[in-house]
Amino acid sequence: MYRTVEDFVNDWNHAANGTIAVLESLTDDKLNQAIVEGHSTLGWLGWHLATSPVFFAGLVGVEIDAGETKNATPEKANEIVQTYKKVATAVKVQVEKTLTNEKLEEHVNAMGGSVARGALLRTLIDHQTHHRGQMTVLLRQAGLRVPGVMGPTKEEQ
Repeated sequence: MYRTVEDFVNDWNHAANGTIAVLESLTDDKLNQAIVEGHSTLGWLGWHLATSPVFFAGLVGVEIDAGETKNATPEKANEIVQTYKKVATAVKVQVEKTLTNEKLEEHVNAMGGSVARGALLRTLIDHQTHHRGQMTVLLRQAGLRVPGVMGPTKEEQ
């Protein structure tokens, strides 16, 4: 749980940079890559990462204007990357503008119960890390570059 806005913003900046590195490895022709048929694809996961911060921000009372994010998964990898960059920047700016350390301690109704805003922001980062990890497996399976987000990858050693 975050107790200071500064701590969240520092972690968010680091996490967002890692997510951008993963998303920038996507190519248009591999967006349909899934571990097996019927499971989440690289494109779906990338678009989910690009758009889900808008949902989490709303839960904590932060308004993000990210344009239209309810559309189907784009067919162009660059659109996913650009949307994520816009959303990630907006999260940082709007959290700094809207939330205070005191507000992070306040509880809101979310996820079926009463949750502190700071805990929801932690969940945002954990959610992003989870899906980014799924994407790294699919990147390797698709023969794409796997960036070293949490440490060097085999390709980087």
